[in-house]
Amino acid sequence: MIRMVLAPDLGPVAARERFFRDGQPVAGAVRSQILSSWQRAQSLGLSPDGCELPFVDDLDLEGRLVRAAAPVLDRLEAHFAGRNMNVALADARGAVLERRFGEASLARKLPPIQSLPGFVFAEEYAGTNGIGLALSERRQINVYGAEHFAERSQSNACSAIPVRDPLSGRIEGILCFGFPHADADVGLDVVIRRAAAAIEHRLLEESTERERTLLEAYAAARRRFPAGAGRRDGRPPLALGPTDRVVLRERAVELLSADQRAAVDVALPGGRRVTLVSRPVTSATGVAGLVVEVVTPEGSEQLAVPADTRDARDAEAAPDAAPRRARTAARGSSRGPAAAADGDVVLVGEPGVGQYAVAARRRLELLSEASTRIGTTLDVARTARELAEMAVPRLADFVTIDLPEAVLRGEEPSDPARDLHRTVVHGIRDDCPFYPVGTRVELIPTTPLMRCLATRRTVLEPDLRTATGWIAQDRAGAQRILAHNVHSLIVVPLLARGIVLGIAAFYRARDPAPYGDDDRSLAQELATRAAICIDNARRYTREHAMVLALQRSLLPHGFPEQNAVEVAHRYMPAESGVGGDWFDVIPLSSTRVALVVGDVVGHGLHAAATMGRLRTAARNFAELDLEPDEVLTHLDNLVGRLDREECGEAREGLTGIIGATCLYVIYDPASQECAMARAGHCPPALVRPDGTVTFPDLPAGPPLGLGGLPFETARFPLPEGSQLVLYTDGLIEDRERDFDTALQQLRQALAHPGRAPEDTCRAVVEAVVPEHPEDDVALLVARTHSLDPHRVASWDVPADPAEVSSVRAAVTRQLAAWGLDEIGFSTELLLSELVTNAVRYGTEPIRVRLLYDRSLTCEVADGSSTSPHLRQAATTDEGGRGLFLVARLSQAWGTRYTAGGKVIWAECPLEVPPGKPGAEDAAPGPPDGPEAFGDLGPLGSFDDIPAI
Repeated sequence: MIRMVLAPDLGPVAARERFFRDGQPVAGAVRSQILSSWQRAQSLGLSPDGCELPFVDDLDLEGRLVRAAAPVLDRLEAHFAGRNMNVALADARGAVLERRFGEASLARKLPPIQSLPGFVFAEEYAGTNGIGLALSERRQINVYGAEHFAERSQSNACSAIPVRDPLSGRIEGILCFGFPHADADVGLDVVIRRAAAAIEHRLLEESTERERTLLEAYAAARRRFPAGAGRRDGRPPLALGPTDRVVLRERAVELLSADQRAAVDVALPGGRRVTLVSRPVTSATGVAGLVVEVVTPEGSEQLAVPADTRDARDAEAAPDAAPRRARTAARGSSRGPAAAADGDVVLVGEPGVGQYAVAARRRLELLSEASTRIGTTLDVARTARELAEMAVPRLADFVTIDLPEAVLRGEEPSDPARDLHRTVVHGIRDDCPFYPVGTRVELIPTTPLMRCLATRRTVLEPDLRTATGWIAQDRAGAQRILAHNVHSLIVVPLLARGIVLGIAAFYRARDPAPYGDDDRSLAQELATRAAICIDNARRYTREHAMVLALQRSLLPHGFPEQNAVEVAHRYMPAESGVGGDWFDVIPLSSTRVALVVGDVVGHGLHAAATMGRLRTAARNFAELDLEPDEVLTHLDNLVGRLDREECGEAREGLTGIIGATCLYVIYDPASQECAMARAGHCPPALVRPDGTVTFPDLPAGPPLGLGGLPFETARFPLPEGSQLVLYTDGLIEDRERDFDTALQQLRQALAHPGRAPEDTCRAVVEAVVPEHPEDDVALLVARTHSLDPHRVASWDVPADPAEVSSVRAAVTRQLAAWGLDEIGFSTELLLSELVTNAVRYGTEPIRVRLLYDRSLTCEVADGSSTSPHLRQAATTDEGGRGLFLVARLSQAWGTRYTAGGKVIWAECPLEVPPGKPGAEDAAPGPPDGPEAFGDLGPLGSFDDIPAI
């Protein structure tokens, strides 16, 4: 792994000294492209003291580049007259073709390598210099003084720019200005850009001039035949509209690029059909090309295809073309391939021009397709693979994409080169000579991939066999790649919103032609579009992870210990986003337990936060010991209130609560009865001990927040060992599956008696959960247990204060039978307070019940609906301290309302809770003796409860 170490703030001279003499890092002290060039030159074994440049004599001094540049060089020579400037024109190899000097005497003073043509200034020979670096970077480059690699160039500066063929986009040569470092002028950048543009324009004019001569040769051949001679009926040319011409020109370009005689039938709008004929044509100067004509089906049989129009005697041309039309087409050809405006000629040009046009159209088609095929999901790795699939095989034979692990996690990378992982390897065959997916990628500084990351620019290596900096330092890797005929490379940084998310490398193997600048532009455009999609997926991944973390933090991490049910659960977020599904297990008084499952409508952060609020509210309402329908009524009011409060925020762009569903179940192990109510939620599944699965006909009720019809509570007996299966609609609702089919799958997965809840959860997930869930899935499975009847004791108490002592005696005997003698005194005292209160202020029937489970629960029920409340008694009050006594003696107490009145209950702690119901291994806690409370008398002091 390469880590960039920033050098102190050094000047170019000091940085050069530090790099070449001391071998110290200078990142940040020199420009990144200069440092990369230094590293490449150093890896080649070049010495700043002795860069020997090769000399070549096979210069094309009469070629099209020299002809196009000659007038421009003349103007530059006149512009710089009298100045210490030299202007060099080099070919695509970096070999100087021509030099011009502002001061003529400079040619005699400078050494041959700086004054004569023929020396090659490619980077692999000369190190860092203007011509070589412009070829490597394929863009305008300035090199000043000490930035040069060679010692002999330290006092000079240069500005170089590539000159491209406007039709093909290939680099034809380099234009370079050389001048003393002290004479550096920013205005030179403008001059050199204009000069290069002028040369490129003359190259284009030369191409269009060749097309003009082709068209003139074709017109001359046609003038030898009288009008109408070729048509049997003498009809005028076919009338073509703008839409027709677009269709015909597209097909004509394909014919032109094919470089052969051909005839194709073309369908036009309106059911019309014409024939396009392509035929060779050669100008008087020897330029060979093709002409494409459109003819009607009736006339096509009269048109012969000439072998060559160089000799008019051997040519058979179309009969009705006029010289005026030829001249019109010739004028139109000044902008590229000629197209006739009025006549039968559709296109005239050289085959290479047609090939460029076809390639350009295919690039546009690829980009258009990429806009619909890249970014179909919000998955980072999948989006990266879509980029590779788009590029292979139309742009590349192999594609590798490397992303930092932080991006895969949804985070923003701090250092793209750190912890880089191979995310995608895709190619025309499986035996790719690259790191496999998932491998940590370590980059050498001179490799194109590292240069791309360091400079944040696209790197084009047309010929990997000459990518010497890479081969010198990573010979094994380079040889492995070259052995698979991989010969050309484009590396593009995945840039989005100013952040480097990784790199994409495009390799060519089958096509022998090297990558060019058009290919680089196409790869860069594809990568840019993909980078935006990857960044969107990264942001979504981060937000999804954040919402999921919030969701999971708001869900229960564990359930409180209780003996009523044995539970197992699952929560699976949706693929497209986290929703508001939740579940809970809430212990209630008298060994009962509440099971809750809910679903907030919608997805995202708002749904998760709303879920947390509802779960908290449900637990608070459960503490009130309310019936299921009453709990849902309170939740309904809460959701409606929250919705109204957030309506104003929704108008400002925030999302208000749409609604929620809920299923609330209470199971009583003492009576083995289950009470449940639902608010728009799926009914639960009941699995009997014999494996019978039923879905009880439970009143649906409206979803929470609608304020609709009242909720209803239904009651069902549940034998011990039954299973309650609560779930959200994501389990059974799926676009690819029928609802009844999903229910049947759930029924089959549950129909296995004697299975543990954990095994039931696993079976349901495997059999019922969709492969790609569109909604969250919450699943809660509870197997019921019953409270041993021997651990339940109850007595009916007449409304007579004298009966309190008999109740205390009966309780003492029962506690002794259970082995709880040590808590006998505190329990007697607590029950005497509760029973006295019921006798004084309640109504018959009065009933006392003891439940021995993990704690000892004391219940006193009566027919009154008046509940006691705790108040602060004054020091002079004779009563009012009863509830303080109850609170002190118990670990929890409260009131539960029933259809026939109320139940006041209190839980007395046990030092060592017993295990499962029926176990007799409980050890009683230390008693609260009478000395701790004094003599409170037989009736206690519940004087704070008003008389009824």
